[in-house]
Amino acid sequence: MANVFSPFGFSQRSGTGSSPTYEQVIGTVNYNTANIFFGDPVFRLVADGTLAGITTGPGPGTTPLAGVFLGCKYSSVAFRRTTWANYWPGSDVASTNSVEAYIVNDPNAQFTAQVGVSTSVGIVAANIGMNVQFAYGTGNTANGISGAYIDISVTPAVTATLPFRVVGLVLNPPGSPGTQTGANNFAIVAYNNVETKNMLAV
Repeated sequence: MANVFSPFGFSQRSGTGSSPTYEQVIGTVNYNTANIFFGDPVFRLVADGTLAGITTGPGPGTTPLAGVFLGCKYSSVAFRRTTWANYWPGSDVASTNSVEAYIVNDPNAQFTAQVGVSTSVGIVAANIGMNVQFAYGTGNTANGISGAYIDISVTPAVTATLPFRVVGLVLNPPGSPGTQTGANNFAIVAYNNVETKNMLAV
């Protein structure tokens, strides 16, 4: 059965820490930053060091990732209380406040992600060790889950600025979504270009 394209962002499968929190670190999101979903790769803005996705941050491959977003805490205007959420909805904080964000930037972290864009091509074994691009897709505001995926329209390559490196394929259990060869399969990736790994200034 063909794989169904239903991306879920970058879902952590291993790292230095332990499940469920692994090695989350704290960052900040500005009150007026656009939506950031659970599993979205995020960048650090040069102007103030806050975190953002593609709509307000730099494009993939133009600067190191800050990490992968896993949730946030903020003082909700609507509910008049502190709110913990798995995604940042893009509003609901007073302009004098900020959002406490949780990201994984461990250089040893590995993630599962779906491959997208092509109707015929997925990640193959020959791509292991190559670097890949990602795209944000459309996040789900009902459950907060990312719509990000590996963008196979950018050919896997040794390009140093690409954000993720393929370290394996998801093959088990056989026949489950994402395990079939070809389009929309699942790959296991690690960071290639992240602040904590390449040590580049932002």
